[in-house]
Amino acid sequence: MNTIPIYFNGESRAIPDGTTLQQALALLAPGGAPDHSPVATALNGSHVARPRREHVRLAPGDHITTFTPIVGG
Repeated sequence: MNTIPIYFNGESRAIPDGTTLQQALALLAPGGAPDHSPVATALNGSHVARPRREHVRLAPGDHITTFTPIVGG
């Protein structure tokens, strides 16, 4: 299996080539970041909405950042 290097919350990691953002979260996030968890994601500094995660394929050197979304007004 070929792997690619990425960064997850600032840490260098290797994931299988062809991995989507959703799959990467399942592999790397504490508890797997299930669909109902309050985790927001950014890829290379741009927000990725939860429904798009399964369609975004990661590339070598991508930076994934997870954070707790801020809600309210």
